[in-house]
Amino acid sequence: MLCCVMANGGGGSGRVRGFPTHGVWRRPGLRWTDALVAAALLGLLYGVLRLAPALDAPFLPDTAPSTVSTDPVHLPYYAARSLLRMFAALVLSVLFTLVYATVAARVRRAERVMLPVLDILQSIPVLGFLSITGTAFLRLFPGSVLGLECAAVFAIFTAMAWNMTFALYASLVSQPADLDAAARLMRLTRWQRFWRLDVPGGMIPLIWNGMMSFGGAWFFLAASESLSVLGHRYALPGLGSYAATAIRAGDLGQVGLAIAVTAVLVIGVNALFWRPLTVWSERFRMDEVPPAERVTSRSLVLDILRRSAVPGLLARPLRPAATALDHATRPLGRTPRAAAGPAPRTRGGPRVLLPGAAAVLAALAGWRALAYLHDTVGLGELGHALGLGALTLSRVVVLVAVATLVWVPIGVWIGLNPPVTRFAQPVIQVLAAFPANLLFPFAAAVFLTWHIPLNLGAVLLMALGAQWYILFNVIAGAAAIPADLREATASLGVRGAVRWRTFLLPAVFPAYVTGGITAAGGAWNASIVGEVVQYGDHTLTATGLGAYITEATANGEVPKILLGISVMALYVVAVNRLLWRRLYALAETRYRL
Repeated sequence: MLCCVMANGGGGSGRVRGFPTHGVWRRPGLRWTDALVAAALLGLLYGVLRLAPALDAPFLPDTAPSTVSTDPVHLPYYAARSLLRMFAALVLSVLFTLVYATVAARVRRAERVMLPVLDILQSIPVLGFLSITGTAFLRLFPGSVLGLECAAVFAIFTAMAWNMTFALYASLVSQPADLDAAARLMRLTRWQRFWRLDVPGGMIPLIWNGMMSFGGAWFFLAASESLSVLGHRYALPGLGSYAATAIRAGDLGQVGLAIAVTAVLVIGVNALFWRPLTVWSERFRMDEVPPAERVTSRSLVLDILRRSAVPGLLARPLRPAATALDHATRPLGRTPRAAAGPAPRTRGGPRVLLPGAAAVLAALAGWRALAYLHDTVGLGELGHALGLGALTLSRVVVLVAVATLVWVPIGVWIGLNPPVTRFAQPVIQVLAAFPANLLFPFAAAVFLTWHIPLNLGAVLLMALGAQWYILFNVIAGAAAIPADLREATASLGVRGAVRWRTFLLPAVFPAYVTGGITAAGGAWNASIVGEVVQYGDHTLTATGLGAYITEATANGEVPKILLGISVMALYVVAVNRLLWRRLYALAETRYRL
């Protein structure tokens, strides 16, 4: 080919034996999409650099403000600070999810410890993390507001990470056996298996649950930015602290303004970030015959990114690291059995000694906790906290049961109809991501006017922050059902109740279990803000464990805080072990595609 070009001369017709060569040897010019993406990245970097000096400002605990200014002129700055915290927590949550879920699903011995630990972490409310980690971060960064920023980001992280981890873990343990066998026969390295099988196979539930977790974090933004640490209240500039200040002042106009700005942020983040991700994730469906209508699912932002060369240029420096990890995780044996895959169960000391050592440590920790409780508030307080926990548990059970009956059929219908999904998804995302606790003052006004006790109304308030986990997971599970299975049931004439009982419900069962366990955990967390509602000079309090922890945190009563968190963890872990873990095992063994 090179000889032909030289024979034609440098300035001839620009053709090689009838084939056009114009522009072949030139690099493609700068396209408008490249300029747009580069300008957006530079603008984002500029905004982060402008906010960076405020993240390390001087901080004096004795003189730190407990409220923020409610002047509307500060709202753009508050919105930028809140978004930065949210995305920082999202990055940490994704990294935690990829590592924790993969190890728990692939290393059987570690799974015995990591899943109970995850249950306990999910059961600890955001206020519980703040009361413990807030002091640690303040001491880690003395004299700097960076300590409070880290505490706020960590609190938001705790509202995101557990749901995403459960979703990816459920996807890994229910991975199709033929794909696992193919990975072994092809002798994929652990790194190749992770990026070519594990992550793509769990991408749809991971993105949907990440979207749900991001929305749930808005729910706890006020508690994360208006921190109460050992009886002292500190406020960080942000939408959450702005709303908390307006709620305490009883100014419904400023609360409405915070709601409007938050709605704009939620819609903007959905359009610019989550919508492109959900459309991109459609490429990971395990469909042999993808529906034709799915092609029409579009995102303008994703189209621009696909036409731009900037993402590829940014990813190029990461390729050497990926190559090194590929070589480092290459299997050493010659047989397919040696290929990367789930670690086989082996007999030996660690398998027996690790649970035994954990049981001994748990017994010692329990004994020390009882001794501490006896010396501080008395053992009688334990019975009182257990009774309050039973009341909150009853609200959680009612919430999950009603949400299951309502949202499972709706979620299946939405997930099986791509045109409906494209229409309903943005609406559901906005509703789920909207911080419902901003509506609590209005709900409190209604409860006071209609004389509705908060013991009943707390179920509704908790549902506003927890029900979406079931809906999102069921939609994702229904949308991931292979099209050939749908067509097979249709060709066999399976319809009505038989279709639901034998096909649809079993197909979405693994996704529902993930949504159910995270909805229950979200309901326990939502009880912290749903059982105590403040509206100006009025404070409505329900009888329950959430109100107990909230009041103890506000008063700086460390023994009661630890007692309330421990009782909540006890209830959550007991329900997870007795119910949800068994349903997980059932989903893995019987309802696995």
